[in-house]
Amino acid sequence: MTESVFKALADANRRRILKLLGERPMTAGEIAEKFELAKSTLSGHFGVLKAADLIQEERRGATIVYSLNMSVVDETLAAVMDLLKVDRDKKKDRIEKES
Repeated sequence: MTESVFKALADANRRRILKLLGERPMTAGEIAEKFELAKSTLSGHFGVLKAADLIQEERRGATIVYSLNMSVVDETLAAVMDLLKVDRDKKKDRIEKES
């Protein structure tokens, strides 16, 4: 998991985009309808999400359809769970040593 993933997840609008794409693949226009943001701002969010490899795009004629990159989403979730498990194990060890 890279810093780019954490950067992408740090913004509420990008998390909303990911949530929408979790429901189904969507075009930029469909996503834009859900936001009151300038096209350039949304484009920037798409760029950050693509750089983190959290979303992928597929050209269908003149339209680009965005979807979640599930392999990266799954890797990210697994990495966060491992991180939390390590922290939990360290805390448990510390408590046992203090007893």
